[in-house]
Amino acid sequence: MLEDVSTPAVVLVCNRQVGLGIVRSLGRLGVPVYGVDDNRRAPAFFSRYCRGKAIWDLHGSSPEESVRFLVRLGRQLGRRSVLIPTSDIGAMFVADQADQLAEHFIFPERDSLMVRSLCNKREMYYVAKKCGVPTPETAFPRSREDVLKYLDTASFPILLKPIYNRLPGQAAKLWSMIIVHSKHELLRHYEELEDPSRPNLMLQEYIPGGDEMTWTFNGYFDREGECRVAFTGRKLRNFPPYFGQASLGMCFRNEHVEQTTIKFMKQLGYKGPLDLGYRYDARDGRYKVNDINPRVGAMFRCFVGQNGMDVVRALYQDMTGQEVTPSATPEKRKWIVEDVDLFSSICYYRDGKISVKRWLESFRRIDETTYIARDDLWPVASICMMDARRILRRAFGGRKGFDRSHTEIPTILEPTVATVASAVTMEADQSKKMNRPSDLVS
Repeated sequence: MLEDVSTPAVVLVCNRQVGLGIVRSLGRLGVPVYGVDDNRRAPAFFSRYCRGKAIWDLHGSSPEESVRFLVRLGRQLGRRSVLIPTSDIGAMFVADQADQLAEHFIFPERDSLMVRSLCNKREMYYVAKKCGVPTPETAFPRSREDVLKYLDTASFPILLKPIYNRLPGQAAKLWSMIIVHSKHELLRHYEELEDPSRPNLMLQEYIPGGDEMTWTFNGYFDREGECRVAFTGRKLRNFPPYFGQASLGMCFRNEHVEQTTIKFMKQLGYKGPLDLGYRYDARDGRYKVNDINPRVGAMFRCFVGQNGMDVVRALYQDMTGQEVTPSATPEKRKWIVEDVDLFSSICYYRDGKISVKRWLESFRRIDETTYIARDDLWPVASICMMDARRILRRAFGGRKGFDRSHTEIPTILEPTVATVASAVTMEADQSKKMNRPSDLVS
């Protein structure tokens, strides 16, 4: 598929399924892939296809610190590498710092204001309205009084959501969304979760229906802004249940979603990978955009063409000057995130949304699992450890000193079994206590 695989790729924030998916997708083609994350237990670091790893907290560090870190990393790699951010903060950071990063990294040239407006759900709402793309009716209160004013005309249930999933340098109180059914419930959650000095909550109309009403577009727009790869599909189950990321997804061709998205992005002059979510509203028969991610999405490996093409491979081809191989949606291709889908399924079962028989039937003809792979087994050990820590934190969360946050930066990162077996191992540490720059250990 690729004529030249010599250009390295760096995954910026490679925790859980998206980082592992990128490492495997490019690594299986022979591309040297390196991972950057603040969690030494990230599944991608355990992959046989991960040539090296560096520990860095992009979300908790200042842009200046992160630029210095990546410049040192680029020098260590010795040649310009394809840089692939996987989070909103990462996408905004790369767009904002493009001039300083361009000497060592390759990435789509994008307007930083546009990237920020798509990551910010308030700005995204107004951009969609301006472009004539349907979106759920939404309000952006800045005070309790604004919430009360909104309630004069709103009807329940209502969705309470973050404008930014995570604010730079600030831990989020609300990661996904909450559905509320009464005035009292809404005000209680709003007062608990909102920071008056940095308003980050929005109120959105609830579109009725199950998870299957949520549609996803996954595609890649090349250097000229042309959509070379376009996929569409449905979320069948989510984690957290009902309103989270897909834990079970399936490809379905939806020409309306595809053409609406392509037209929308061309109006914006968009370039690069895109993950965009719609909610089908049966009340008026319209698909309404509710989430735009100007980056590689968490469920991108659900969308793989018959020729093996996905958005990451399209990105790599485009950034390395190779012709992007087109591909269409593979009908009914099914993908699952094994651990969190189990957690979600338990909740769906308790709520009476799924029977044991229907749950077992949902595993038929799964084309790709996220962690279990015959050619790459070690990431399973990583995710088992992460899930065990999550369960123990919930069970013993009240015990002071029990849990050490995964964002703690180690002084030296020990090589994993997978990276010891690799031809190249790169390790780094970030130590703010010692007030010194990170060292890359080759």
